[in-house]
Amino acid sequence: MAVIAGNWKMHMGPVETTAFFEALRLEGVPSRHELLLFPPAISLLAAARAPSRDRRIQLGVQNIHWEDQGAFTGEVSAGMAAGAGATFVLIGHSERRHVFGESDQEVALKVGAAQRNGLVPVICVGETLDERRAGRVEEVILRQLDAVLPTCGTGGSRFLIAYEPVWAIGTGETATPGDASAAHATLRTRLEGALGISAATRVPLLYGGSVKPGNAAELMAAAEVDGVLVGGASLDPKSFAEIASAGG
Repeated sequence: MAVIAGNWKMHMGPVETTAFFEALRLEGVPSRHELLLFPPAISLLAAARAPSRDRRIQLGVQNIHWEDQGAFTGEVSAGMAAGAGATFVLIGHSERRHVFGESDQEVALKVGAAQRNGLVPVICVGETLDERRAGRVEEVILRQLDAVLPTCGTGGSRFLIAYEPVWAIGTGETATPGDASAAHATLRTRLEGALGISAATRVPLLYGGSVKPGNAAELMAAAEVDGVLVGGASLDPKSFAEIASAGG
């Protein structure tokens, strides 16, 4: 099984969302693949209610607040997202960390909020180009993972980890399959130490960063890569279906 997740970022309003599902064809996608899409919060209900949405596609939101309710103008709670049709939530995406200043501690609080409200967190980790050049890849991704492990390691709730090197997101640059495997092996070893080998094996590790139809199969064939987190290529129904069909 592979997990194919698409993050639409700040694209696709409700009308475009409905049209996407009308055009999407999944006949060539292996039945064992798990398919996730993360529309903008304003389009989540349209996605959930789209008459033509193949029910194989599960939905998530791109961000939540860590409180369940309150005076937080513009924010969306985990409970609200679940009520609108979300099953998953992206947490700690590189744009949240590096554009909006989200801290490791805030990421951990959001993971807790997701699990309290029955959402499955897809927790993003990854290094910047400067950090990579300085040889700090392991240090950075393990720090980010360690911040959430005390929460993820309790109660047996499901979660996923997405390794997305910041320098490869939206740049056209892509980590090699070897780069992805090395980072994923580091994460897997830490998960095994924290959760035990059996539980760690059940945590899917996704690669994200300029994933396209032309490189998806090679990336998903790499050791320790259990799927992909797709950005721009997930906005087009044809290219998303091609990626979802890869690794079959």
